[in-house]
Amino acid sequence: MKKFIGYIFLTLVLVSCGAESGHFRIEGRLRNFNQGEFYVYSPEGAIAGIDTIRVSEGRFRYDTRLETPATFIIVFPNYSEQVVFGESGATATLAGDASHLKELEVKGTDTNEQMTEWRMMANRLTPPEVKREAETFIKENATSPISAYLLRKHFIDCQQPDYKKASQLANILSKADRQNLRLALVAKSVAQQQNLQVGCSLPKFSAVDINGKTASNKSLKGKVNIVTTWASWSYESQNIQRMLRRQQKAYGSDLAIVSICLDASISECRRRTNIDSIKWSNICNGNIWQTPVLKSLSIATVPGNIVCDEKGKIIARDLKSDKLEEKIKELMK
Repeated sequence: MKKFIGYIFLTLVLVSCGAESGHFRIEGRLRNFNQGEFYVYSPEGAIAGIDTIRVSEGRFRYDTRLETPATFIIVFPNYSEQVVFGESGATATLAGDASHLKELEVKGTDTNEQMTEWRMMANRLTPPEVKREAETFIKENATSPISAYLLRKHFIDCQQPDYKKASQLANILSKADRQNLRLALVAKSVAQQQNLQVGCSLPKFSAVDINGKTASNKSLKGKVNIVTTWASWSYESQNIQRMLRRQQKAYGSDLAIVSICLDASISECRRRTNIDSIKWSNICNGNIWQTPVLKSLSIATVPGNIVCDEKGKIIARDLKSDKLEEKIKELMK
């Protein structure tokens, strides 16, 4: 009897200390973040849509079913990201200061600890040096899930995407893991994105906006046409929205706009557009970076924008507010 009770006690201890088989856990404690919430999603679809992780007294815990390894992206209130690599039966532990998220440590598995070590090294480097280190890591660790993340982070979903280099690296990863269909799709997608630079035609896209109307490339019938991204947490992007409102008031239908909001809350998007009197189509499905239109148009920043002429030819991308205003006035002459 004592032996049986001891076995039950040991089992309870083991379960309480980590995730059970078929599940993955993210837990931890953040200093200077007593109460609140942040979000988590999986680029590979390991979870449906976006989940919320609630923080109480600085502590949090999130459990999800997981049979095969997957990548998770945590999005904090300031919309900075933290990658976490999940494994069945494992627990990833996060620890750090909410005011210094770049120094956040993720432990619990070899992959997460290796990623933490790489990030700490990268924090000391300049952006060009980080890119070189990312490329080196990818080439030397082609089967690591870290490599697929670094490819997306530093060569695709960044301020200045390098689709030529991304295509080369994606092919390396795809050849190293021929059974990974997602990597094959990434390689194919990156090859296509090389054709979305200045001088190319705007790809076809279609989505339902926050008012239930269809917004698409066919909506852009102006002399100057703009697709732009914004979010309630980005002052610069909201400033661009307000600038575009002034410009549309001046130029009327000659300036056509479609905006993509990256808020996790559709109601917050709707509230903000009402406050700023934004009348053109705003696309928001609450999926942040997983919004399909972003992939179609290869937009990876907030704020981000594509400027097209009346024939749909891309003539500028990702301009700052003042440069975008100058470009509009120049094209309207």
